Amino acid sequence: MWKLGEFVEKEIFLKRMVVGPLQVNCYILGCPDKGEAAIIDPGDDAGEIASAVRESGLKPLYILNTHGHPDHVGANEALKGEFGLKIVSSPLDAALMQSGSDLLSLMGVRTVPSPPPDVTVGDGDTIDIGDIRLEVLHTPGHTEGGICLYWREGGLLFTGDTLFAGSIGRTDFPGGSWPVLEKSIRERIYSLPGETVILPGHGESSTVAREKASNAFVRM
Repeated sequence: MWKLGEFVEKEIFLKRMVVGPLQVNCYILGCPDKGEAAIIDPGDDAGEIASAVRESGLKPLYILNTHGHPDHVGANEALKGEFGLKIVSSPLDAALMQSGSDLLSLMGVRTVPSPPPDVTVGDGDTIDIGDIRLEVLHTPGHTEGGICLYWREGGLLFTGDTLFAGSIGRTDFPGGSWPVLEKSIRERIYSLPGETVILPGHGESSTVAREKASNAFVRM
């Protein structure tokens, strides 16, 4: 069994860090054989994330944003400057990630707008991190440009705020839609092998089979 923060059969490095006041899961995903890594959804605590990257001994290439909400992109600017990384996101969320959030500010949550993406991706595109090839699945509904990142060979799916263990992403923010989100989950996520491990943007991990059987919001 793989464990977050450890090598997976000596093939990948995966570390989860819970960052910011909204407890976002930021992941460092790396290929030790090629010495390359990516940072997924660095929402806050840039210094801690940077320290973890250095401790891994891997060279980060990308920041991968599953969507543009400020709690997931707040450390983009600092980490891009620190390591010279390329920011990768859907073009549909480019404006959102650069705007911050008045709503979160009213809630007392500090927001830091992101620089624009250096690379934009859409459904079916791939991102290589050494020998790890991530497939981009467009899963709108939480935001218009929401994406999941699927490592088919390793059976891992980074779902951002599309799907959580036992729950789903909010659809009451601008750009959100319950019917669209439900369609994304049913057609793009629940169609994957049941043993696929779901690594969400908040909370604990799950599997596709578990969510299909027991998710209170979208159940097959």
